[in-house]
Amino acid sequence: MFKRIYRLILAICFILFTSYNTVAEEKIEHKIAVLVNDEVITSYDIVQRLKLTAIIQGINLNTQNSQLMVNNVADELIREKVKLSKINEYQIKVEDQEYKEFEINFFLRNKINQDEVLSLLSENKINYQELKKYLMGELAWAKLINSLFYRLTSISDLEVSELVSKNPTLSIEQAKNLVIQRQLDLQSSKLLRDIMNEATIEYK
Repeated sequence: MFKRIYRLILAICFILFTSYNTVAEEKIEHKIAVLVNDEVITSYDIVQRLKLTAIIQGINLNTQNSQLMVNNVADELIREKVKLSKINEYQIKVEDQEYKEFEINFFLRNKINQDEVLSLLSENKINYQELKKYLMGELAWAKLINSLFYRLTSISDLEVSELVSKNPTLSIEQAKNLVIQRQLDLQSSKLLRDIMNEATIEYK
């Protein structure tokens, strides 16, 4: 993977770690980086997600961590493309209110100041739609997994008892939800692995 997008990494690092250069950014934003089942991921997509990830995770981008992060972001965008194909296949829809609640819970769950993040997005020339697209994909995938596999989950008293004994602060209901979520996570990983194996991925 490192070799396949090495030149892309150099170009992205040039944009991120030199003074702002409009001409250079115009050139990189239209460059195709990866094709996933004929769906395009551009250098611009990677730069936007790289900056978004850094903001959400509180990471200071530098020449030491940028190479690893570029590769991780590229992999993440590839996974999102193949997930989206399955989401569309099953015609999974997300309502506006569902999304609003999911976004609020995302910030609360990760203990992130929403106003601060939105301000940083603006300062770093990241469109809010980039964040929304990312979270929308996460929510739609979760809905797909639930629709396909929730009815196949099962809860045993032993699993619940073990969880509660290890985490006394958990209620029985919370422990049951954790058991179900673990099973759904396993199904999610398996489905993603299968569709990744079927996908055609071409690095430019």
